[in-house]
Amino acid sequence: MPNILFDLDGTLTDAKPGITRSIQYALSELGYTPPDVDELGWYIGPPIQETFSLLLKTTDEKLLTQAISLYRDRFSTIGLFENILYPQIPETLKTLRAYGYKTFIATSKPYIYTIRIIEHFGLSPLFDGIYGSELDGTRSVKGDLIGHILLKENLAPSTVVMVGDRKHDMIGAKLHQVATIGVTYGYGSEEELKTHGADWIAHSPEDIPKLIIPNL
Repeated sequence: MPNILFDLDGTLTDAKPGITRSIQYALSELGYTPPDVDELGWYIGPPIQETFSLLLKTTDEKLLTQAISLYRDRFSTIGLFENILYPQIPETLKTLRAYGYKTFIATSKPYIYTIRIIEHFGLSPLFDGIYGSELDGTRSVKGDLIGHILLKENLAPSTVVMVGDRKHDMIGAKLHQVATIGVTYGYGSEEELKTHGADWIAHSPEDIPKLIIPNL
């Protein structure tokens, strides 16, 4: 499987501080008492509209649009860089590429934020393509995004593996018959990943090449 799709948040970077603080900011501005940061970890991964729908217990489009706008006000200026690379990520990517694997970003985060984060960490040369959602929510569902990448890059599903930390990564990949590696160092549990179809489990970034590259 020479083509590897990587989720971003919880797989390449620990974005929890920036995301959770921006969620708290949006809820506070709307007059709600936000949960503690530690209670918000489970809301990292789904499309942002789904996150606010769950937190606000509503499907009201006007309220959700307002919440997302407030979230982005903070995230685009501050939260974007409240973010750190997981240990061994650059080395993991370099190992895969040295063995001839092509690497891509596949994240539900909007592309305009994703590219800034990748450039901030100097990772651009380590990816053959960077894919995210649009601000209007287009391709924020992981299955839609993966389908778009397969079509755009002309990749056969049998040549692709999706690496991610949440059920959305596993579910989206399986919709397209794409193999999956679930990582447990992100925001999802091993149980969540296995329940939703993870073919392999990686407990650290350096486990990923060992699962993919024969006889490494």
